[in-house]
Amino acid sequence: MAIQISTELLDGCVLGILNQQDYYGYALTQKVQESVSVSESTMYPVLRRLKKNDLLTTYDEPYQGRNRRYYKITPEGQRQFGIIQREWEEFKKGIDKMIGDGQDE
Repeated sequence: MAIQISTELLDGCVLGILNQQDYYGYALTQKVQESVSVSESTMYPVLRRLKKNDLLTTYDEPYQGRNRRYYKITPEGQRQFGIIQREWEEFKKGIDKMIGDGQDE
C-alpha cells in the first residue's frame, strides 16, 4: 500500500531539508526521495509554489560550464516550517493513538 503524502506534508519535508542546508533542484529531489515516494515532475511545481509564497529563494552557482539553481529557505519559510512541525506532531499523536505506536501512554 502506498500512502499519499499531502501537499502540506511535502512542503514540510522540503522546508525541513532546506532548513539544514541549500540544495539544487535535482539533489533536493533525491534527498526527498530517500524518505518519500515523489516524482521529479511533482517536485518542481512544489518548489515554484514555495518560492512564489516567499518561503524559498533561489540563487545560481556555476557547475561544469552550466548554472545550478540552488534553493534556500527564507525567514518566512523557517516560520512556516515551525508551524508544520507543530501540526505534524499533533497529527502524529492522533494517528499513533488510533493505529498504535508500540508504546503505552
